[in-house]
Amino acid sequence: MSTSTEPSWDLYGAFLAVMHTGSLSGASRALGVAQPTVRRQIEALEDALGVALFTRAQNGLTPTDLARTTLPHAEAIAASARALVRSVSAPTDADRGTVRITCSEVVGAEVLPTMLAPLREAHPGLTIELVLDNRNQDLLRREADVAVRMTPPTQSGLVRKRAGAIEIGFFATPGYLARHPAPRTAAELTKHALVGPDRARAALDGLAAAGLPITHRDLAIRTDSDLAQIAAVRAGLGIGICQVPLARQPVALVRVLPALRFELEAWVVTHEDLRGLRRIRLVVDHLATELARYAQPEKRRGSRGARPKGA
Repeated sequence: MSTSTEPSWDLYGAFLAVMHTGSLSGASRALGVAQPTVRRQIEALEDALGVALFTRAQNGLTPTDLARTTLPHAEAIAASARALVRSVSAPTDADRGTVRITCSEVVGAEVLPTMLAPLREAHPGLTIELVLDNRNQDLLRREADVAVRMTPPTQSGLVRKRAGAIEIGFFATPGYLARHPAPRTAAELTKHALVGPDRARAALDGLAAAGLPITHRDLAIRTDSDLAQIAAVRAGLGIGICQVPLARQPVALVRVLPALRFELEAWVVTHEDLRGLRRIRLVVDHLATELARYAQPEKRRGSRGARPKGA
């Protein structure tokens, strides 16, 4: 392998775009450049590295095994480049600049926007990049600056603040319960139209650990999108799991079997090297305070302590 010429970062960007979109045309759209430009960049990267990253065929490019093993390193380069841009977006003591926040799709779409509004009002120089991803973004690799997580982080080098425990339970619309009387016991849940995951197993495994062996076959509405699950419950399609604070808006849901109580711990996390930046401290402290207030209104006595993921 030739290493005499260090490839420029934009060549790795073309490589990532092809890997993520699956084609030259998709990469050209993602990058906003002409397709021949992407092709030339891929060829230049291969020449610089002295390897073949793709095999050519009539139907496009097929990644080689070497391309697949190279992908995590290229993603790390891209994450570092984006982190570098964010790091110089403002002085360390300024209440402005870019902060990249990662969280689950439910938290990002349903919870954080109303919390970020007053923060931006008080500090209009802040630019927020909000990444909705149920996969934990790697803060050590600087894929994000701040994370809101529903499990305590275990990696060293991270600073975490516990923001409280968010109660979750089973809910349905008044209309659904008017047509289908509410279950009186946990066993009666399976007689109802249940909303839950399709292929993801974490939530069902969590319920089973809590003594609720709901199976895939018991689910009438199946989707691995947590937002789609909440939308299905709000539309009256059946009974599903929802964070208790979210059940109040925009459609008032009715809780069923309120004795079945579960909790998700909320944590706000950042890298220890970033806590000296004022803009990071502002975001971390604000989110920790607001998430604690979000979780506070409901008393969670008698919690069974299970933690179904994805709620």
